[in-house]
Amino acid sequence: MLLGRDARPAWATERAALAAAYRIAPADPDDGTPQELSLCGALLVQAALAAARHGDEASAAELLGEAAAMADRVGEGHDHHRTGFGPTTVGSARVAAAVELGAARAAVTWHERTTRRDAWRWLPAEHRAAHLLDAARAYLQADDPASAGRTLVDADRTAPAEVRHRPAARSVLAQVVRDPHAPATIVQLALALGVT
Repeated sequence: MLLGRDARPAWATERAALAAAYRIAPADPDDGTPQELSLCGALLVQAALAAARHGDEASAAELLGEAAAMADRVGEGHDHHRTGFGPTTVGSARVAAAVELGAARAAVTWHERTTRRDAWRWLPAEHRAAHLLDAARAYLQADDPASAGRTLVDADRTAPAEVRHRPAARSVLAQVVRDPHAPATIVQLALALGVT
């Protein structure tokens, strides 16, 4: 595969995150403290997302698998070193990675699993809204603009600034509002934001 210009920064991000993660990682993960595992796992998630951005599905899956194992050891509801790392955040990262890789059905499945977890409600509103934007992109990729619209409305109710000020959100909104069956709430949101 020939690398495009955008792939180089993603590889640099992946390498930097991996170097930091493995520097923090305990020699034996079973002996790692929740604090160490949280930092290492959060960095592995960032490396996985960078891998997904440059189309490296195998690396993204492997890194998310490592992060998931650490998240299971850390558990839910902790905020070690302000990472918010746990199984729910890894599930959310799986959605973002699948969207980047064009795996819409997998992204939708991970979204539905993630939002059913009790810990979903514990995530900061901005994180939930960002996740919902990724899920809306997944629904669009899966040719389901109605679900994308509902998800965008949920994101707007959760953290309006995430929808109203992020270019990616405005792009998704523009695609959803073109659907002849777009819900009235989406049409109103698009009009309010000047998105056509």
